[in-house]
Amino acid sequence: MKKTLFPIVIMICAVFCSVFAPVAAHAEAEPAAVPVYANQLRNGSYEIYVESSSSMFRVAKCVLTVQDGQMSVTMTMGGKGYGFVYPGTPEAAAQAPKEEHIPFVLDGEGKKTFTMQIAALNMDTDCAAWSIKKEKWYDRVLVFRADNLPAGAYKAADIKDGSYKMDVTLTGGSGRASIESPAAITARSGLLTATVVWSSPNYEYMLINGVRFDPIQQDGNSTFEIPVVADEDMAVSALTVAMSEPHLVEYTLHFDGNTLKSQSNILLPVLIAAIVLIAAAAAVILLLRKKKGNPA
Repeated sequence: MKKTLFPIVIMICAVFCSVFAPVAAHAEAEPAAVPVYANQLRNGSYEIYVESSSSMFRVAKCVLTVQDGQMSVTMTMGGKGYGFVYPGTPEAAAQAPKEEHIPFVLDGEGKKTFTMQIAALNMDTDCAAWSIKKEKWYDRVLVFRADNLPAGAYKAADIKDGSYKMDVTLTGGSGRASIESPAAITARSGLLTATVVWSSPNYEYMLINGVRFDPIQQDGNSTFEIPVVADEDMAVSALTVAMSEPHLVEYTLHFDGNTLKSQSNILLPVLIAAIVLIAAAAAVILLLRKKKGNPA
């Protein structure tokens, strides 16, 4: 009987290891900072911290301004070596019209400040900087951190981190397009990200408050991950190539917070499967014992 029991034990251990090991590894992984977009913040001005890829481009102070779905930052520089900045790469700055180069403005203390639009916090932002001395553009990558934003700055949802489903409605356009509802929702630190699946594979990108989001799928219908806020009308645009030429179509999304439902806990089906396996193993053992006690 021991020889018969051994493979059953091995089978149970294999099932537990194959399912629980990935879950444990996922739990231990250190998550990256969540990008924070303008539509997730309340209008206002907030002092934030800036990480720079170069010690030569030191931001002594930075004020974030959120207004009607747009974000801009005013950076007070720690030095005086730069004459212009440009929200992009040095190559793009060199090709851009001069009126798009952002000049400095002196503040009340005589320090140089630059003000420019940004797409998101906690995300790499290309910023070309024009050196007055070297007369050339330098590549700088900035990260505008959301760590010290006050709690009141967020349109945060009182939702535990996890995976959810939420009903969503789509209006606008020709009325022929639709999106899957309910949509998959990921909650993290009170911020919601939705997976939007269109009824067509012909959408090449979406725009929300001027920020572009590209599809995340390779095949099938166009699928995007976008920042959302429950119980608010969200104006979005989507570029479709279904027509004779690409066309940007205006839509409105509305995510209904009253329909938010947690997705099934991943451990529940695992535990059920484990119980079934253990019960089956116990039944086999009892049958073997019975046969041994009552030989034919």
